[in-house]
Amino acid sequence: MKHIKIFDTTLRDGEQSPGVALSVPQKLEIAHGLARMGVDVIEAGFPITSQGDFDCVGRIAREVRGPVICGLARTHKTDIERAAKALEIADQWRIHTFTSASDVHLEFMLKKTRAQVLEISEEMVKYARTFCGDVEFSAQDVMRADFDFVIQLFNVAIDAGATTINIPDTTGYGTPLEYGRLIARIRDEVVRGREVSISTHCHDDLGMAVANSLAAVENGATQVECTINGIGERAGNTSLEEVVMALATRGDYYQAATQINTREIYRLSRMVSRHSGMAVQPNKAVVGDNAFAHEAGIHQDGVLKNKSTYEIMNAEMVGREAGVLVLGKHSGRAAFKKALEEMGYDLSNVSNDHGLSEESVGALFTRFKEIADRKGAMGKEELRSLVETRDHTIPEVFKLESIQVLSGTHVVPTATVTLATPSGPQQHASSGDGPVDAAYKAINHLAQVFPSLESYRIEAVTEGGEALGEVSIRARVGEIIYSGNGVSTDIVEASARAWLEVINASLANVGVKKEAMQAI
Repeated sequence: MKHIKIFDTTLRDGEQSPGVALSVPQKLEIAHGLARMGVDVIEAGFPITSQGDFDCVGRIAREVRGPVICGLARTHKTDIERAAKALEIADQWRIHTFTSASDVHLEFMLKKTRAQVLEISEEMVKYARTFCGDVEFSAQDVMRADFDFVIQLFNVAIDAGATTINIPDTTGYGTPLEYGRLIARIRDEVVRGREVSISTHCHDDLGMAVANSLAAVENGATQVECTINGIGERAGNTSLEEVVMALATRGDYYQAATQINTREIYRLSRMVSRHSGMAVQPNKAVVGDNAFAHEAGIHQDGVLKNKSTYEIMNAEMVGREAGVLVLGKHSGRAAFKKALEEMGYDLSNVSNDHGLSEESVGALFTRFKEIADRKGAMGKEELRSLVETRDHTIPEVFKLESIQVLSGTHVVPTATVTLATPSGPQQHASSGDGPVDAAYKAINHLAQVFPSLESYRIEAVTEGGEALGEVSIRARVGEIIYSGNGVSTDIVEASARAWLEVINASLANVGVKKEAMQAI
């Protein structure tokens, strides 16, 4: 079987999803997760776009080991120099430089002729090679371009020193048959057996990104560019989990495999969903809530007799434990810790990116008991949500001690909030348009921080009337966007905890300013 490299661009193309702004700690956590999962390349960002992106790419290059760390650059000297400067500390690094191939891009975006694009591409690939031996070259919008020009452009790039050529269907225009034919033509007419990787980068505007990427693999591509949960510009990118599991499940057909540790897929999917604020649809392949659920009687009967009757892969393959773990208010700390260990959390090594200190376990156990007293037993998904919505990177300047709300049809909603503050417990009551708004106003008064809500999402962690509610928000303080998460059986309490996380993050200044960026 041939090895297919997985090039993850969640931190670059994925973050370009409308409304998404990841903080540096969030990006680092995702990057460590990607390394643990075994991706071959992490595209850490677009260093020229802002000082913040430059610094973040530099931190990932310095701290994350295993994958090749990649930075994006236009075919401009300053872009390439900036990328090289951010990446040079990495053990393995790559400069990814790009131009455009379609006439509509050349006329309206680049305002250059084909001859000029060929000349600049040759010059800039050669320039990138002076910094780095690993250079990837992309040409945007190939599926709406003249294929003869595409062939000419990639020939020039390889002759100039590109070690990977990426064929992006930037607008999601292609179909699997025609995209596969183009890849085969590039394989036969451009690469011609040379030591050059063919990469695929597809968008999902017509829902064919994964199909197009797999068609490319069939026709000679050895690298797939993708994102966790398929997030990205417009309708998103090729979904990493779908491509990886298609190759894992149908290796007999594709005769290709990745080095991905598939048991890390679900955990990373949840992490990216939480940090980005983008919910995963229930019927999403591999990672959706319904991906391994059966309701129809015939399906249930078949699965009870043998899972393979209706399941081509099982939940354990992607890190979703099939066994039911029940923890309630009578459970002790030992059972709680054992459950965490069985779910993959490291209680012995807090220095790694998935470790939990004794102090963290103690705080989580206290919070678990509070919730279990109110709702009864908790399942694994609820416990996972409780653990993963904590933010161990943000100091708690303000902490929720209690909240009481008065609300009804003919009552002005009022919230009374008590916070632990640096000067001791303080209490304030405020009214608002609803109980959540009232709680936010009371917290604002006590903290003297006044965020502006950008988005608010609520989701039940599991099914049933007693399920935990998870609230995910994004809010702006000045020019900075922060994300917050809260979990509770009470939605107002969960909302208040998410709001306090935003306020504490703003005081620690760990948000990010969203910069406009041009990319594939």
